[in-house]
Amino acid sequence: MVTVKFVGGAKKSFSTDQLELDIDEVTIEKLLELLLEIKPKNTPTLDTNNILIAVNGADSSAMEGNMTLIKNSDLISIIPVIHGGSNKKIVINTGKKLIQVVEIKGTRKINVSFLDDLRKEFPTIKLQAISINFILNLYHLKKILFISIKSEREDILLSNKLETDILMRFAATRQIAEAITLAGIHQKNNFILIAIGNKTVLDILYRKLTPLVVEIFLKDNSSFLKKHFKITKRQLDSISSKTPLEDLLIEKAAILI
Repeated sequence: MVTVKFVGGAKKSFSTDQLELDIDEVTIEKLLELLLEIKPKNTPTLDTNNILIAVNGADSSAMEGNMTLIKNSDLISIIPVIHGGSNKKIVINTGKKLIQVVEIKGTRKINVSFLDDLRKEFPTIKLQAISINFILNLYHLKKILFISIKSEREDILLSNKLETDILMRFAATRQIAEAITLAGIHQKNNFILIAIGNKTVLDILYRKLTPLVVEIFLKDNSSFLKKHFKITKRQLDSISSKTPLEDLLIEKAAILI
């Protein structure tokens, strides 16, 4: 018997908080197919391209992705990723935390003090900035955020702050200074601003940032990332996945624990 727990909007798709399924030794891919078959027809669609899946609290993308094997007594959590009303904001609901993601246009006036000033103005929000050079795509972004959130829950953060843990995982280093230098804010370069807090304060922050926010359009950084992390074609070819580079980057972030 496998327990499938639904978080956030996924509850509406199945009209329940969780299901007990009599299955064993099946992949996440097969589980999703089964869930779509048994989902009530009159409920909201479950977008399987915009969900995070955890197996016994561990992010499946840091395991074998959709080919991760589910066994008897496992707890599977289905966590939807919610996009904002435009292409300028993405909101991720992890069940206990609300994460707002925007892209900020880099200028000569914006440097590391920009983040420090925001933190002083919004002390109840956890804020981090990641250079767009170190984000491959939204899938990569969401998965690493989930790893950091999980690490905080299990008290195994790489540092004493969640926001620092996030930066270190994108840079794939345990050295804070190196992470800031590599993947932090650089003048005139766009960056992704990650804010974690309650909806009311996040909305206030977004209104303040609106003049600086641009449409989220993550460029193809695959060449840069492969060169920076010394990822070879042989390594990528050895990964049985539709997203080998993403999965390898996510694994690098996960094994820093």
